[in-house]
Amino acid sequence: MEVLLFGITRDIVGSDKISIASEESPETVAHLKEWLEQRYGGLSALRSLAVAVDNEYADDSTALTSSMEVALIPPVSGG
Repeated sequence: MEVLLFGITRDIVGSDKISIASEESPETVAHLKEWLEQRYGGLSALRSLAVAVDNEYADDSTALTSSMEVALIPPVSGG
């Protein structure tokens, strides 16, 4: 599974992409968030984090497979 990172998520992780081996692939978006927070604690500080799976927004219950591309979309600030 490929997890693409943008904005502050990229800064926290220190990379623009995370590759997750198929045997470690989380089963749902909620499990993916937990997996990421365990490894990259700074992500838990984000108040909201949108997730897209194969180019479509997904909620926490969305099922995942190891062949999917996931993007973490951080909150956007501006004025």
